[in-house]
Amino acid sequence: SSCLDCAVSHSHQLLISNITNMISFLLNQDRHTLSDIDPNTTVLDYLREHLQLTGTKEGCASGDCGACTVVVASPTADKKNIEYQSINSCISLLGTLHGKQLITVEHLQEGQQLHPCQQAMVDCHASQCGFCTPGFVMSLFAYDKNHTVADRNEVISALSGNLCRCTGYRPIIDAALKMCESNSIDQFERQQEQTLERLITIEQESEGIAMSGAGRQFFAPGSADQLAELLVEYPQARLVGGGTDLSLELTQMLKSIDVLISTAYVEDMQVISESEQSITIGAAVSYTAAQAVLVSAYPDMHELLDRLGSKQIRNRGTLGGNIGNASPIADIPPVLIALQADLILRKGQRRRTVTVEDFYIGYKKTILQPSEFIEQIVIPKHRDGELLKVYKISKRLDDDISATCAVIKVQREGDIVRTASIAYGGMAEIPKRASYCEQALIGRPWTEESIEQAMCALEQDFKPISDFRASGAYRLAVSKNLLLRYFYETSGVAKDSLRVTHHA
Repeated sequence: SSCLDCAVSHSHQLLISNITNMISFLLNQDRHTLSDIDPNTTVLDYLREHLQLTGTKEGCASGDCGACTVVVASPTADKKNIEYQSINSCISLLGTLHGKQLITVEHLQEGQQLHPCQQAMVDCHASQCGFCTPGFVMSLFAYDKNHTVADRNEVISALSGNLCRCTGYRPIIDAALKMCESNSIDQFERQQEQTLERLITIEQESEGIAMSGAGRQFFAPGSADQLAELLVEYPQARLVGGGTDLSLELTQMLKSIDVLISTAYVEDMQVISESEQSITIGAAVSYTAAQAVLVSAYPDMHELLDRLGSKQIRNRGTLGGNIGNASPIADIPPVLIALQADLILRKGQRRRTVTVEDFYIGYKKTILQPSEFIEQIVIPKHRDGELLKVYKISKRLDDDISATCAVIKVQREGDIVRTASIAYGGMAEIPKRASYCEQALIGRPWTEESIEQAMCALEQDFKPISDFRASGAYRLAVSKNLLLRYFYETSGVAKDSLRVTHHA
């Protein structure tokens, strides 16, 4: 037995030893290789402070304003093409650039000729003070790379993470629509084959990467096995997915993190698979990558996912990160709780399955043990007779945090409620099932009277607090009214007959 343990331990050490102690990426067409640099460095700080590329601006340092927007290009899954994504460089860690091409506003102009997205901004008078303009230009560039025909609604979504304080959005939207009329071939398209080959070469040079500096370490394993062993080796490490929340500790709280382990390159945790009964999503899958399969299974998730952060945030943020962060106002956990989804947790070579509902035990606290991590999320598929609705209430429509998020799933047989699964975010210290509310509905006729009793039962489920997003009284009132809204929307009641009730 001891010999077997030694063999296993040796194989695990070999996994870790395969990690290369450097990162490599393309800055435009120039290869950068780094090893001795503080892993807490953000892409924005590297550009501005190390390279003096100051076209990219810092506005909020939290991923809200988009002034820091840059574009990263990486090979598609089949390695036959390149995909372009806009990201917030202010909250993106430098180590996550490995194997990618980084493009900033300085790289768009070719000689004396502006890129079509830049020229359109000029032609449409879409800039005044100019501080936000580089970020808008890069969001437009990413949109142009991913679309051949402009769609106004998609343009608005693409720009939802960019804040303009003086120009106004109409001329910027006009610029986006005009940009797509050019149909010109830029230098990135002409160099695409060469760029793709260079990026694939960088990917193949290592099975995982590391970086260290200033007494701190960064690891980006290439497999879940490597990740598991690194977490056993470094149980104090902070696990980072897209970094859209954790990076705020660096930029807003001015903390330092000694050991970071990223899931950005864990290939087997970026896989989505389906069976007749369920969808299994790797914990490192981004919101953008997961959106199509989730909306296909549950169409009512479309609006929630469109309003979850901005395009830049959705490109980076991961489902596993949103769950593991254990925020009471995270948007994904209430959905998964209502759908009765499971998490596959892993520590070393051991795995266990828990429900998302049981994963949370207190404010920012979960059942995760030291060195344990979320490997996969298993979501049951829609069953006949179920009606799922998702409601997000926030102060503004796009790129905002929920005051409350309600997810309601009811299954009926005729006019009788057979099952009810209702979960809320923002109503307690954790995302939580509304158990009393559910029991007030199960076995009862599907009538407005039953709904009103369920609305009253919510007072037993939640005692929401007041903060700068909403008062506790407002949260409770609107959460009750969302139940009534669900009743009307799923009962075929005409829109003009909708009414709102308020309960003290």
